[in-house]
Amino acid sequence: MTATYSQILIQIVFSVKSRKNLIPQENLEEVFEYMAGIIRNKGQKLIIVGGVSNHIHILLGMKPGITVSALVRDIKNNSTNFINQQDWMAEKFSWQNGFGAFSYGNSQIEPVFNYIKNQSEHHKTKTFREEFVAFLEKFDVDYEEKYLPSLE
Repeated sequence: MTATYSQILIQIVFSVKSRKNLIPQENLEEVFEYMAGIIRNKGQKLIIVGGVSNHIHILLGMKPGITVSALVRDIKNNSTNFINQQDWMAEKFSWQNGFGAFSYGNSQIEPVFNYIKNQSEHHKTKTFREEFVAFLEKFDVDYEEKYLPSLE
């Protein structure tokens, strides 16, 4: 066999430094589109980018030629530069260190897509910390409390 075939569906979650609500609501779609361009330019299969003013969710199909860490690094670095160039906020923008990455099967695309699409509604009742801990527990990921997002 001379070709590589794969289906690796990953949801990536990361937050603004100190979990501050820094991305203006009116600019979220522009940030999502910019990130989508980065993902496509890296040859990955974007399904959806979404989130709220203090964190981002990305669902994509990963190709095996790049690591999740390398892709997240590129998304964060390039989007940080883009956001800072827009001069939307008084302080310098940056993303928090680290991220969450969770794998899914093909049958789970639609519910995960809808979950990401409806982040603003979802976060009327749940903080980012509660959401992130729920992901860690759902996927049976060991974690240390001291590295979790602060209480909001």
